[in-house]
Amino acid sequence: MANCRRIEPMKIEHAKLDDPDVRALIAYHQQDMHRMSPPGTSWALDLTGLSGPETTVLGAWDGSALMGIGALKRLDSDTVELKSMRTLPEHLGKGVAKAILEELLLICQREGYARVSLETGASDEFVPAITLYQQRGFVRGEAFSNYENGPHNQCYHLDLADQPSSKAG
Repeated sequence: MANCRRIEPMKIEHAKLDDPDVRALIAYHQQDMHRMSPPGTSWALDLTGLSGPETTVLGAWDGSALMGIGALKRLDSDTVELKSMRTLPEHLGKGVAKAILEELLLICQREGYARVSLETGASDEFVPAITLYQQRGFVRGEAFSNYENGPHNQCYHLDLADQPSSKAG
């Protein structure tokens, strides 16, 4: 993208769930997902859902300004789910989501997971996220966990065994 401006150095690190900016972004993400999705089709996690030992939440910062978040939820010994990917509107087009996604995938590879799965919406608002996932190698596929594919939801998967480790770094 010609108007894409990446912030250097963007700092990606574990997000502390007691940080007011992180809490506010999680709440904003959940509210916006409910706004964009028909009732019963949004699975955005709230603060409680992101606070378990099976989750890792990363944030991207420009100095002290939070730009975006993303999370992993470990489902079993082979599969991890990508959750809560959100960039604040004022930071769109700066490479925030891509940077967070790459760091999350590095964590998955280091921890030995075979597959990363995600569920996302199907409306036009989700096209930028879907494009990012597809560019990274995610393919649309079967539903997993408690999800169902339908007119408002779709699932994507990335088999890490098929990914060169240098691509995630």
